[in-house]
Amino acid sequence: MSRTRQLILGTANRHKARELALLLAPAGLALRSLADLAEYADVDESGTSLAENARRKAIVQARHLREWVLADDTGLEVDALGGAPGVRSARFAGPNADAEANRHRLLDELAGVPLARRTARFVCHLALADPSGRIRAESEGDCRGRIGFAPSGDGGFGYDSLFEVVEHGRTFAELGDSIKAQLSHRARAVQGMIPQIVRLVEGSAWNEA
Repeated sequence: MSRTRQLILGTANRHKARELALLLAPAGLALRSLADLAEYADVDESGTSLAENARRKAIVQARHLREWVLADDTGLEVDALGGAPGVRSARFAGPNADAEANRHRLLDELAGVPLARRTARFVCHLALADPSGRIRAESEGDCRGRIGFAPSGDGGFGYDSLFEVVEHGRTFAELGDSIKAQLSHRARAVQGMIPQIVRLVEGSAWNEA
């Protein structure tokens, strides 16, 4: 596949990159993530919304790498916490927190909250930038569920082991890739992005940018 049909996934998280690559397969592009590159830009993710952070990541990396870049920002919004951690999901327990620390913080915040009030949703915002840093497409998807009382399941990453999809009675960490690829927030965002990517490719935008 020609270099002009390459897409960089704007994440160094190999778990997220793998999930995105599986979802984006129908677009027919050569995919690499930041984790596959020797160097990439640092991005200030202090935006006030998921959309703002996704755009920042796409724009900065696209200009730095001179490549098409698809970036996402994802947040967990818990109703009993007024929508927190939201845009701060990746650093809920502090600026250098890992996923385990974030999960512990979330469970501490929800201590004493009954199951019926532990409703939540995952939201994913995707932004696609061309090599000049111009945003060419955006998409957003969400998935509703609830937060369990303890981690369950070995799959997934981040808050997946706490986020239960009620109709399946299992957490994201317990669901297989095929089911998650149909109903997750990231899957729904990608479903809205693929037709836009196809239009850009068919319209020769990939060659002209």
